[in-house]
Amino acid sequence: MGESTAPVQTTRTTIRVIEALQELDTAGVSEIADHLDTPTSTVFDHLQTLQQYEFVTSNRDGYSLGTRFLRIGGYCRRNNNLYQTAQPELRKIARKTGEHANLMIPEFGKGVFFAKVEGEDAFRLDTYVGKRVGLQTTAAGKAILSTLPTEEVDEFIEHHGLPEVTENTITDEKALFEELDVIRERGFATDDEERIRGVRCVGAPLLDNNNEVMGAVSVSGPKSGIQDARFEEEIPNLVLRTANVIEVNLKYQ
Repeated sequence: MGESTAPVQTTRTTIRVIEALQELDTAGVSEIADHLDTPTSTVFDHLQTLQQYEFVTSNRDGYSLGTRFLRIGGYCRRNNNLYQTAQPELRKIARKTGEHANLMIPEFGKGVFFAKVEGEDAFRLDTYVGKRVGLQTTAAGKAILSTLPTEEVDEFIEHHGLPEVTENTITDEKALFEELDVIRERGFATDDEERIRGVRCVGAPLLDNNNEVMGAVSVSGPKSGIQDARFEEEIPNLVLRTANVIEVNLKYQ
């Protein structure tokens, strides 16, 4: 008899409680229960268990996620060759451009910001390590999609759709495939206010020795500072070079 693929209800509830705390920040039992439409007693039991194992903390304002998640996340990155190899190159390109340098990896059909470095001129963005976004909404995500076979892109669209984030987000399947063709031809992708208004981004894919995508590197910054030749040539060249250095370093480490 094969292994069951049915979800374990208790585990699923625990995960929903954790996700609720991430969305609500600090919250009381009743607020979390209302958010999840789950009995207060059930939420309380899960919170107590999470607190017992030091995944959740509490004070008079309510419950919050604990730093033990940070330890687990740090372990995931510390033991990842791509992160270890890319991090020094991200620092270099952030210093050269003055903007945000990002490393994104694909996971469960989303783009995950796996590392980021801020340059001297970088302004505040909503991105943080671990943030998950729609692949078609960012330069790094589109760079990743450009490396996939057509059938895999079709599966991505079927499962995740092409939801609109800004008025510039690609929401049409034909338009996405046309852009992916352009990305393959020139080697890099761009994002012109497609996830955040006023922000532009340039990204390039990272491929392993088997030509399989590992992730993408990108540079993002304010539209006012990334225009004309800087958007079309200067930053793309730096991003392509950075991607190439990371790939070569991974190959010969």
